[in-house]
Amino acid sequence: MPRVILFNKPYDVLSQFTDVNSPTPRATLSQFVDVPGVYPAGRLDRDSEGLLLLTDDGRLQARIADPKFKLAKTYLVQVEGDAGEDALDRLRGGVLLKDGPARAEVERIAAPDLWPRVPPIRVRASIPDCWLKITIREGRNRQVRRMTAAIDHPTLRLVRWSIGDWTLAGLAPGTWRDA
Repeated sequence: MPRVILFNKPYDVLSQFTDVNSPTPRATLSQFVDVPGVYPAGRLDRDSEGLLLLTDDGRLQARIADPKFKLAKTYLVQVEGDAGEDALDRLRGGVLLKDGPARAEVERIAAPDLWPRVPPIRVRASIPDCWLKITIREGRNRQVRRMTAAIDHPTLRLVRWSIGDWTLAGLAPGTWRDA
């Protein structure tokens, strides 16, 4: 039976266990997960937070990370501006990114009850923001951020909430549990 670990990756942590080539030390998974033989199944950008799966099974790792399997990944995304239905319809219908078209399932949601981000996002009193729940089935580099930018609502905070049936529910930042 493969081992699967659900990890709530904090902001500013790399989705890898070492960072030997960096001139300045950066936080890595090794500071949070001391389990030999497990590796990240996919990536989550340093400036994003949330669910990262780790496993000791290479086949499962490929099934989770490879876009051809179309595993749903759901994100809670705080965006700049007041995203209306027209903007959301553009995401649903597909936006053109430099590496091709991308579409998402998207809905506007109330601000979720999340932990405070450290450091906090920038807040501008004159510019509103809102929260979206975005589900994609690919996972290209910085895809969600590029998609929200394409509809003129840049991402302020991005939290991956679920991958397939695995969710972040009950996991504090920097903690993990077996699936």
